[in-house]
Amino acid sequence: MKKSMNQKNIIQMTQLAVLAAISVVLVAFVRIPLIPAVPFLVYDMADAPILIAALLFGSGPALLVLFVVSVIQAVFLGGNGWVGLVMHFVASGALVFLVGEFYRKKHRFSDAVVGMVLGTLAMTALMVPMNYIFTVHFFGMPKAALDALILPAIIPFNLLKASLNSAIAAVLLKSLQPFVQKNRKMIHPV
Repeated sequence: MKKSMNQKNIIQMTQLAVLAAISVVLVAFVRIPLIPAVPFLVYDMADAPILIAALLFGSGPALLVLFVVSVIQAVFLGGNGWVGLVMHFVASGALVFLVGEFYRKKHRFSDAVVGMVLGTLAMTALMVPMNYIFTVHFFGMPKAALDALILPAIIPFNLLKASLNSAIAAVLLKSLQPFVQKNRKMIHPV
């Protein structure tokens, strides 16, 4: 029994590490400016594999993956240092947490979708005050300039980013459903 649990833990850690690695590759190589007037707001698909981790393993392990990816992004990939780490972890963390928690109880696709919608709204809502705190005070953007960007850029960008990553994760979840059903006990040990 003990060996079996250790094997399950190793398999789960390996799967989480693979999802983290995919996330790092996506943040490093897939960078798309969604709003041409604001080129510094760049979309990456890094949250999609982290959402898959939330759906397969729950919020806790997915938040750990998010933290690892956020640290790698901040330190090695020009992710704006500790400020970018905090902003990414808090905003994406809300999305990841809500998706994982809504899906956790019954493992229904509709619950995942509810978590994705609420997580998208939470992420977007959190990015407004975080931009006022961090962008103004640590990046030196004048408050008036940020005021002018909130409605036409910051809010739509975050809605789009979270929605796209949620849609990608939803499509992947649907395509992974046979694997998830077959390996439910290995992924979610009792």
